[in-house]
Amino acid sequence: MKLGAPLIKLPRQYCAETLEQEVAALPQSAWLPHPGRLPGNDAVPLITPAGQVSNGFSGPMAPTDALRQCPYIMEIMADLGAVWGRSRLMGLAPGAVVPEHVDVGYYWRTHIRIHIPVVTNPGVAFSCDQETVHMAPGECWLFDSFCLHNVRNAGDQKRVHLVLDTVGGERLWAMIDAARRAGRDGQPVERVAPGSVRPEALAFEQVNLPAIMSVWEVRCHADFLTRQCPASPALDEVRARLEQFANAWGALWAQHGIDPAGLPAYRALIDAVQRDLQRLGAPRILLDNDVPLDRALAELIFMVAAPSPAGMTAAAA
Repeated sequence: MKLGAPLIKLPRQYCAETLEQEVAALPQSAWLPHPGRLPGNDAVPLITPAGQVSNGFSGPMAPTDALRQCPYIMEIMADLGAVWGRSRLMGLAPGAVVPEHVDVGYYWRTHIRIHIPVVTNPGVAFSCDQETVHMAPGECWLFDSFCLHNVRNAGDQKRVHLVLDTVGGERLWAMIDAARRAGRDGQPVERVAPGSVRPEALAFEQVNLPAIMSVWEVRCHADFLTRQCPASPALDEVRARLEQFANAWGALWAQHGIDPAGLPAYRALIDAVQRDLQRLGAPRILLDNDVPLDRALAELIFMVAAPSPAGMTAAAA
């Protein structure tokens, strides 16, 4: 999600010792390799579609058995107060990296990613939009995933972070807004000890992808992306073609809505606009995070607006 600041530190300090004990108690078999097979990257799924052990992004979310074995992690989630999506413990071996990248897909348009270090060392560095920090155990951070970011573990110990994905919630957004206004060191840090959070049922997202994207959402995403591009005659032509596409989508939306019978017509519109965008030079137009506009439009709109099974898999990846 585009947050307007590369990195935001929330005024929370969680008990790193308790977190480390809970993570150490999990069996080694709980750790899965990175879905993209990045060397030295592995994870324990905590919240997944239907609570099954997978790397899935979409579908009704539920806790896995691993999360149920970690009561303090559930207390932390209750303390933050949000509706939770896919969440994991993420490991990074000594010498391993998460390569520099930008998250532009549909999932990341709405989701915040929270990092809480469990096990770390001074050689671990998280960089986002030319700002680099070392996140200490038990701290609570989030970052602008629409900016270039990467992680490096130059130490000799495996790094483990609790990584929580969420669309937010009233309590969490209030905490984020206060942290933005106060600055990184402007708020007193609240220490949240184990057992200090009143037990409450956690909320898990049940809807995270559209059956077919509404015309209003299509317009919203197209406007969001083109506003991130420098002005140029080529951008003007791309904007005009996207307006034509949105108008045609609106007509089909009025006719079919989310009825699957409209999928062939929706997909025909997508195929036509993507061909035209190539001709108009959209691949050469860069967003302010250096992502080509045609790639961003594809991942945020075209793969998801009228999804085929193959498109949904690519969008999730």
